[in-house]
Amino acid sequence: MPQLVFIHGPGAGACADAYYYQLKHFKGSVAPTLPGHLEGLPCPDVKSYMEWVRGWLWAQELKKDLVLVGYTLGASIGLQYGLDYPDEVKGLVLMTVAAKPKTRKPDTYEMRLRAAKGPGKDYDEWLAFQLNVMKFVEPGLRERLMERHRQVGPMSQHHDLKTIDAFDVRDRISTLKPKLLLLRGLDDPGQPPEYEKEIHEAVPGSQYMKLSGIGHFPPTENPEKINALIEGFVKTL
Repeated sequence: MPQLVFIHGPGAGACADAYYYQLKHFKGSVAPTLPGHLEGLPCPDVKSYMEWVRGWLWAQELKKDLVLVGYTLGASIGLQYGLDYPDEVKGLVLMTVAAKPKTRKPDTYEMRLRAAKGPGKDYDEWLAFQLNVMKFVEPGLRERLMERHRQVGPMSQHHDLKTIDAFDVRDRISTLKPKLLLLRGLDDPGQPPEYEKEIHEAVPGSQYMKLSGIGHFPPTENPEKINALIEGFVKTL
């Protein structure tokens, strides 16, 4: 039986709470909160985060038949895991992910640096940005995730964006062995480039689905649809 592992990113609360619906729905599934998010120090790069996740899983005797599900940083970690340890990973469900450094809108990093100076206009601007990106999330969970953002803080997010934007596996992506499902929310407020399509075209046998009415964090925004897609994917493994 495949082991579902949900890996978060710097958005949607920047911790495992983003997968509230999935942990409730999928019996035995797990979702680590990455170091530097609520507790501890962040890892310097995607590979280091991946090794931390692998150690966290191995400590629980979860060493094989893994199905890694992630968005943004979590998706990068999953992709790295599948490339480095294909014998341990059975499948990948990845969202809002690129195999190369992403292109960001102007002021992306600076906004987080200004917000990190403390309460005030810049900090409120950062919080308003998080709220808007999570506009498709159910209000009760959205407020819980907003509180997590306040706890984690803007510098963690700044670090994670820099980490994502240094990630580059273009030279290896075509060698990916685990089965791959790529999902893209068509109503992402940030309207990022179609990075997922580039991965799909590079990985033989991969699947790519575009989802309307869904934005930056598909599992958190439309859990019923995404859970059904995950279940269907797992059945094919």
